[in-house]
Amino acid sequence: MFDTMTMTKAVGAICGSLLVLMLVNWAGDGLYTVGSKGHGGEHAEGELTQAYTIDTGEEAAPEEGEAETVDVAALLAAGDAAAGEAVFKKCGSCHKLDGSDGVGPHLNGVVGRNHAAVPGFSYSEANLALAAEVWTPEALFGFLENPKQYMPGTKMAFAGLPKPEDRANVIAYLAANP
Repeated sequence: MFDTMTMTKAVGAICGSLLVLMLVNWAGDGLYTVGSKGHGGEHAEGELTQAYTIDTGEEAAPEEGEAETVDVAALLAAGDAAAGEAVFKKCGSCHKLDGSDGVGPHLNGVVGRNHAAVPGFSYSEANLALAAEVWTPEALFGFLENPKQYMPGTKMAFAGLPKPEDRANVIAYLAANP
């Protein structure tokens, strides 16, 4: 069935296919790979240089040490309870303002209340450790930005409110609901 000529053609086809595959791989790496084995374009430390920069019209984000300063007192004084009610809808899936607990404790009178002060609610160890401290507007402002970073170990899974104006408005809304 298989004679020598057929076997030679089959082996040649396989070897030729592998050779084409290797050449395409080599050409692709040469054209599209940038890095330690790529096109040069590197400084001595292995740092890549950009060929060009695209101006998006936005300023670069501040470095970690150059964080933008926010006048918390002025923001809290300008807080709008009506706007805070709209933002509070994000919180409303876990917290209530009718005196009953949900997934989270009720937030009636939270401004000025001690941490972990709602009777019968199962607080995290991190919150219980702060039970002697009061939820001031400034403390709430920091907590609402990023709860997990502000209070490591908290059970609250909410990612936070990144906009300072939203946090100030929510605090104004909470202060208006004692």
